[in-house]
Amino acid sequence: MIRLRNPRTDDAELIRLIRTELLPLSHTARPLDAQIVRELPKRFRSGMTYVASLSKNSPPIGFVRCEIMGEVLYVDMLVTHPDHQNRRWGKRLMAQGEAYGGAHHCKAVRLFVDSVNDKARQFYVKLGYSVVHYHQDLRCYELIKPLTSP
Repeated sequence: MIRLRNPRTDDAELIRLIRTELLPLSHTARPLDAQIVRELPKRFRSGMTYVASLSKNSPPIGFVRCEIMGEVLYVDMLVTHPDHQNRRWGKRLMAQGEAYGGAHHCKAVRLFVDSVNDKARQFYVKLGYSVVHYHQDLRCYELIKPLTSP
């Protein structure tokens, strides 16, 4: 199921997923970077975070965090636990995030993918995203997808 994040019960697992699945791929951050980890709760307090879980009360197996800036929905983070990948959780999380953006009249979704994460880049292309720029300094691809409002 896809549900809203519950800070009290979800955040510890979300931070663990970030440390183990996202930060090792980042050129600008490291898994043991205390400053990055300390800032995560603040990031979660803004924007919207949807969680994938097997039941209403089970721990998260993935999440998407997004934020609206003007007419653009920015997907900040998407991660699915390795044991639950290739089961459409990422696709469902992205659909939920895109629906949130559409409901708020966003015209596009924008996200960044680390250059070493070919699997993620291919995933987003399958969902209709296009690479619009490569940021050499960040070692990230910028992708965008137009949105239509409901």
